[in-house]
Amino acid sequence: MADLAPLARAGDVRALRSALSGLDVPGVVDELERLDAVSRAVAFRALPKDLALEVFEDLDPSLQSELIDGLRDDAVAELFAGLDPDDRAGLLDELPAGVATRLLSGLDPVERRMTTALLGYPPRSVGRRMSPQVVGIPAGLTVGAALEHVRRQEPDAETIYTLPVLGPGRRIEGVVSLRRLFVTDPAVPVADVVSEPVVVAADTDQEAAARVVRDHGLVAVPVVDAEDRLLGLLTVDDAMRVLEDAESEDIARAGGAEPLRRPYLATRVVDLVRSRIIWLLVLIAAATLTVSVLDAFEETLTQVVALALFVPLLIGTAGNTGAQAATTVVRAMAVGDVRFRDLPRVVGRESVTGVLLGLCLAVVGAVPASLVAGPDIALVLGLALVVVCALATTAGAFTPMIARRLGADPAVVSAPFITTFTDASGLVVYFLIARAVLGL
Repeated sequence: MADLAPLARAGDVRALRSALSGLDVPGVVDELERLDAVSRAVAFRALPKDLALEVFEDLDPSLQSELIDGLRDDAVAELFAGLDPDDRAGLLDELPAGVATRLLSGLDPVERRMTTALLGYPPRSVGRRMSPQVVGIPAGLTVGAALEHVRRQEPDAETIYTLPVLGPGRRIEGVVSLRRLFVTDPAVPVADVVSEPVVVAADTDQEAAARVVRDHGLVAVPVVDAEDRLLGLLTVDDAMRVLEDAESEDIARAGGAEPLRRPYLATRVVDLVRSRIIWLLVLIAAATLTVSVLDAFEETLTQVVALALFVPLLIGTAGNTGAQAATTVVRAMAVGDVRFRDLPRVVGRESVTGVLLGLCLAVVGAVPASLVAGPDIALVLGLALVVVCALATTAGAFTPMIARRLGADPAVVSAPFITTFTDASGLVVYFLIARAVLGL
């Protein structure tokens, strides 16, 4: 694959078209994400019209917004009109209000109505991510009549593989797969082949709705209002994208950074700095507590200088142990394995885990610590490791669950709190054990 950047900078449209011609849509998207904003716009304009729309649909909304700035108004209007309503809603969140209004006004009334309806739901709700272009089958039809109904409606639908069966007032009575209709005698009533529906409410958090799709192995899940009236479908591809975004967000925040919300190579260096600097400042401020603890035990350190040798080991081990526990619990919460009512069990399990981890580390570290600083210091270190690991895993279990209960993001709160807690408490435990064992 030729490097597209020099071709884009040179404006060589023919060479760009040739280089991109052998790639599928995901391949083109990957190459465009590696370019800067100007080169990306040049390369995108080299794509054939049909391919350009498919590629545009797969791009991150932030990159779609950048591309709009580099395209002619007529090309932008055509791309915008070709998007599905849920994809339009995601793009509009990234655009300036004036541009969004202009693009909406250029849509035909039906498309504009569907798009604005989605924008009326909360930003992180499944109502924003659902497709309103859905084929609903009236409950009174036969299978043969239902198939004919699907054929007529298919051009305006995003998916026809999951078909809600509707009663009066568009209330959902069940679902049936297209496959089931194809293999059933056309004379059989649809009501005889429907399955019990799995549905989500439109105001459900999009991540929770996406987990419903994944956990039940669905192609799509119907989205309903408070009276069980069908509003749209959350399809499996949109659900997987929601889960991918949520996982990326959790990983970033667990590492003490804000999520980039766009591909790495398409992110400016200043945005990389901005995503990390806040948490680094928070952690620096938290580190002052550690300095205060060291200052408080200065006399102990003066009497037994060898204790200072193992401070970095103790702090690092405590932080790593707490981070492991927090990551495990945050992940379990994200997939629905644990709930707040499980707090006592989770804390108990992690506390025992911490004690066992501390014992293992104490045994491993006893010999080198004895050789370096003597058996008394090795005993202090071993006891401190057991206690500190237990405290760290307990904090790692307790913090994210309490944060979720208080309405905060567990991944955001856990990293700085656990770092601060384990550093300060670990040193306090270490020096108190040293005073007791060494008789200081």
